[in-house]
This record gives sequence, C-alpha cells and structure tokens, in this order.
Amino acid sequence: MSGGPVLGMLGLQAVHESVYQAMVEHSTWGVIDLARHLRLTEAEVRSALDALFELRLIRDSYDRPGHVKAVGRDELLRIVLQHQQDDLARQQLRMAEQHAAVTRMISRIALAPEPARTVAEVEKLSGMDAVQQRLELLAEQASVEILTLMPGGGHSAPALEAARRNDAQVLARGVPMRTIALESIRQHEPTLNHARWLTDHGGEFRTAPALPPRMIVVDRQAALVPLDPANTRAGILYLTSPGVVASLRSLFERVWSYSTPLGADSEPAQPGLSDLERGVLQLAGEGLTDEAVASRLHISARSARRTMAALMERLDAHSRFSAGVKAAQRGWL
Repeated sequence: MSGGPVLGMLGLQAVHESVYQAMVEHSTWGVIDLARHLRLTEAEVRSALDALFELRLIRDSYDRPGHVKAVGRDELLRIVLQHQQDDLARQQLRMAEQHAAVTRMISRIALAPEPARTVAEVEKLSGMDAVQQRLELLAEQASVEILTLMPGGGHSAPALEAARRNDAQVLARGVPMRTIALESIRQHEPTLNHARWLTDHGGEFRTAPALPPRMIVVDRQAALVPLDPANTRAGILYLTSPGVVASLRSLFERVWSYSTPLGADSEPAQPGLSDLERGVLQLAGEGLTDEAVASRLHISARSARRTMAALMERLDAHSRFSAGVKAAQRGWL
C-alpha cells in the first residue's frame, strides 16, 4: 500500500509525500540529496521535513546523530490509525453537541404556543394515519434525496412493508436514499433483509452503535421529527424552516461519517481480495469517486458502490481509508 492516500488523510500535500517516500527509499540522504532528486529547493525540502517531523513521520536517528529517518510502514499505519481515532472522537463530540442543540430547538418549537409558531414552517401531524399519508406524499414528490435515521432496533413487518412501498417509488425514480439504523438490526432478520433490499435497489444503508431520535430529511427542504421521541406513534412535526432543516441534515452527515456501511453481499467472505475488490480498494484509496472507480474498472457505478460497501463491512471499517489501512494490515494489499 503506497503512502499517497495515507499521507493525504493526515492533511499532507504531494510534496510531503514525495519527501517521505524518498527518505524511506534512501535512508542516508540529506536535504541536498533530497532536493536534487526531487527537483525541489532546499527551503521546500526543509518545510516538508518540518511538517513530517511534527506528525512524527520522521524522527531523530540514533544510529546517525544529527540526521533524521522516516518511520517504517507499520509505524506509519499506527500513526494514521491514531489520527483517525482522534478525528472520530472529535466528530462524535461535535455530533453530540449538535444533537443536543437541535433537540432543544425542536422542543422549543413543539412546546411553543400556536401564535408563536410560523405556520408555514411548522406543521403538527397527529396519529399514524396522518404520518403515513405525509410519507406517501413525500415519496411521490421527492426528487433530490431522502435521508433517514432509524433508531429503535428491529422494525415490525407492517412498518417495513409500508416503508418498502414508499422506498420503491423513490428508488425507481433514481432519487438517492441514505439510511442509518442501529447496529442491533444486524441481528434482526426482517429489518436486515429490508436493509439489503434497499442496497440491492440502489440505496445506501449504514449502521451506528447509537443514534439521535428518528428523523427524515427530504430534498434539503423539509424534515420530519417525532413529537415525542419516546413514543413515535404520537405524531410528528413537519418542519420546513431552512435553519432547522440545515441543522438536521448536518447532524445526519455527522452520524453518516462514522457509521458502518452494510455490505450488499451476503455470501461468506473469502480470505484475501479478489482482483475486483483490490482494484476498487486501491482506486478508492487514491480519492476517486465511485463513478470514477467504475469507469477505470469498466464496471457499473452500482457495482463499485456495492463492492466498496461489502469491503467496508467485511473489514469493520468506518471509512474507505480505514478499509485500505486494515486491508494492508492483513497483507491483502
């Protein structure tokens, strides 16, 4: 596994990568040698060395006092994994803070006297019939995206059947759908089958160990949240205030960034990687989109997404980069 995508995840640039790789390959070279080989100025090399030193990717050499050396591949992976864990912890903290702020805002809206509400931006829907009718209408009208948080573990057969009817309409029109459920649904066969159905039909599905209350964000213009998170059958608030919708969508993206994709393939995983899996993982590690990966490998974008999702689940990875690192650790790359 090359250092390019790895170093990029640490916020380093191409010049830093070049200096690091040259130091790995030529451990006795100094600034002048590196500058000549890489066609850089000595100032550029020294600046790159400072950045690498700050991240502890190069260190003082005990064997050659006064010189520095690049860390090895194992140490590089350890540093990068620690960086990812620290970044994940920061994301989770920001997500918790944002969740608390959004919850307080929604509570104020729900409890406010009717005259204090902006009618055009807040609508209260009581009872499951009213909620289901609104969901069906949104399924018919959605054109940009639908984002859903599904806390609460496994869902009942009637609820899944109703969801599938609406989801089928949306997916048939090619509207992107992203859903996050609790990790526990992986042990609930009906809900897990629904999740696999979604991914088979072009949707994206991830799981997380904990979730904010249930919500649906439609077309970046409207959001549905429960009146009472402890009793979702009581009804919902239908919100169209741009500030509220943007905050809820941002919260969803925060959770999405550290959730685990549900692999579409249910076949038992074999040791190592197939040629296709290796190609997808390497190209994704270079920063290519699913569409670009598909084009390079001459497969459909859907196949690229499914392959990447299955790999991330198989490797228990929370990101493409983490999947590459874990595959390298297992000697698959």
